[in-house]
Amino acid sequence: MTQQPVLVWSEIPVTDMDKACDFYAKVFGYKMEIDTSGPNPMAVLNGEMNGPAGNLYPGKPAVAGTGPTVHLALAPGDTVEAASTRVEAGGGTVSGPLVEMPFGRWTYATDPDGNSIGLFEPKG
Repeated sequence: MTQQPVLVWSEIPVTDMDKACDFYAKVFGYKMEIDTSGPNPMAVLNGEMNGPAGNLYPGKPAVAGTGPTVHLALAPGDTVEAASTRVEAGGGTVSGPLVEMPFGRWTYATDPDGNSIGLFEPKG
């Protein structure tokens, strides 16, 4: 049997699609477009669905500390420190120390809706 990715799809609930798209575009450099072709509006993170992916959708975020954390990869050459600055400039908060592991480094943050995200910088 061919092994499949463990994570196939992740959804992040947001209260304002336009503001959330702007935040994720500025923090991660993602191309964010709202798609209304399905039963509910959504914006695919980075505009791609060619592997494990995720999206923003209109919804109610979990109470702080109770929802999942979605770790999102930074673009090649980007750093956790630079992304952390963009999170705070965009109305989010950096909520954890820098964590370093052999495969990369990250910190925890929250978006303006309080969703927990990881700013992940892959190694090399």
